[in-house]
Amino acid sequence: MMNNHILNHLPYKSTFRFIDNITSLNEDGVTGDFTLKQDAFFYEDHFEGNPVTPGVIITEIMAQIGLVVLGIFLILKEPGNDFTSDSSLYPVLTSTDVSFYKMVLPGQKVTVISKKQYFRFGKLKCTVEMLDSSKEIVARGTFAGIIKHIDLK
Repeated sequence: MMNNHILNHLPYKSTFRFIDNITSLNEDGVTGDFTLKQDAFFYEDHFEGNPVTPGVIITEIMAQIGLVVLGIFLILKEPGNDFTSDSSLYPVLTSTDVSFYKMVLPGQKVTVISKKQYFRFGKLKCTVEMLDSSKEIVARGTFAGIIKHIDLK
């Protein structure tokens, strides 16, 4: 998808990037999806013989798509921002309030929909929902955070 270029700016790699696609991205919000891998490291012991996605991973998926992707997009759109390979953007989550409604099992595809509440003074606050493939709510919450620019020179 044309919005997936933003993934190049994410600080997550390998087993801790929980984003497959960004399907919609603009100043007001973002929609993206992720399919949980059957052999993900966190299923081994959660729960033995009956794997379930931990709530902290569900929260992380929601934060990566719903807050970090949108935050980086908004920062890159600001005039004068010219980030190079010698600089990086790092997310700092400042608050979350999440309610869980359904379990997520290995192999399931989830979709995250985020709507911006505000972005000012470098802080972003969003309402975020996660849906399963049947479009049923898995989790819903409010996320806030900042994206820090760190010069690696």
